[in-house]
Amino acid sequence: MQIIEQNTTFRLPGKSAVAIGKFDGIHLGHQALIHKITEQKEKGFLATVFTFDTSASAYFGGEAGELTTRTEKRQIFERMGVDVLIEFPLNPVTAATMPEEFVHRYLAGQMQAAYICAGPDLSFGKNGAGSYGLLERLALEHGYQVELIDKVMVDGEEVSSSRVREAVRQGQMEAAARMLGEAYSVTGTVEHGRMLGRRIGMPTANLIPEADKLLPPNGVYYSRVRAAEKYYAGITNVGCKPTVSEERRMGVETYLYDFTGDIYGRDIRVELLAFRRQEMKFESVEKLKAQMLQDIAAGRNYPG
Repeated sequence: MQIIEQNTTFRLPGKSAVAIGKFDGIHLGHQALIHKITEQKEKGFLATVFTFDTSASAYFGGEAGELTTRTEKRQIFERMGVDVLIEFPLNPVTAATMPEEFVHRYLAGQMQAAYICAGPDLSFGKNGAGSYGLLERLALEHGYQVELIDKVMVDGEEVSSSRVREAVRQGQMEAAARMLGEAYSVTGTVEHGRMLGRRIGMPTANLIPEADKLLPPNGVYYSRVRAAEKYYAGITNVGCKPTVSEERRMGVETYLYDFTGDIYGRDIRVELLAFRRQEMKFESVEKLKAQMLQDIAAGRNYPG
């Protein structure tokens, strides 16, 4: 997959099928857009995702925390068959681009768009004034096909990044998974921690999430981990480990069932399946260990 970043003067080498959006979370609605552009590859079009290097909500002072970090987005798009990912710079100059100019210069010109798909809440250009309706009105002039992709419904409501975000913030991981089509996950590189788990006979894989990653409430979660090219059931603590540390550094620490080996320095993906209990501070390491043993036993019986 080709990644174009920090570049406003790029030009694609051929005609493209373009999906436009923020793509935070890459939920079922976003996936519908991606499937549409990858279908167009049969016509020789480049499956192209156009998004911003900074979300509009974050740039203009909106919600903090990303459901999917830039690294995670890149991994997902490549896995889904995207040919070109454009991470367009969002700054005072580009944010002031008139919608008609955006279509003329970037979509029709530099991207050579032959097909464009978007959701009904699409907005682009200065003050977000660009819309699907504008794309439709300019389609004949610029020679592209445009298709409106309806919202996806889950649990009787439209799927949106805001809904997924709220589910994650509430620790409702099953609800988030229904909207994402897969479990909410955190990726990162396994780091050396305090080695307490190893000393008490329960070694864990510790990773520090990227700073802009949205995490669920501090607590213990049933999980599944992709490590060393395989999946393992696990039990994961999200939080600061208050029993053994006074630091407020957030971490994601996972005990992997039936795993042997060394994964320090390797990238893993931790899928948070369901909330078990809140993080708490214990009076002693012995009481922490007793609770961890209960958590591990319960995790073995979790159906996920």
